Amino acid sequence: MGEVVKRAYKYRFYPSPEQAGQLNRTFGCVRLVYHRALEARTRAWAVDRRRTTYVQSSGG
Repeated sequence: MGEVVKRAYKYRFYPSPEQAGQLNRTFGCVRLVYHRALEARTRAWAVDRRRTTYVQSSGG
């Protein structure tokens, strides 16, 4: 067999002030949703010893 070649690339992104604001809002919303789901899953385990799957916590 041939040799495995691993490659890595570095990219740099320089957002405009408008893009930076939109990214900050987006990541802020993502953090909020993640922490609320984590809190619900933690509470379900602490109170009922019930596991919550990703599908259950994502509403799907």
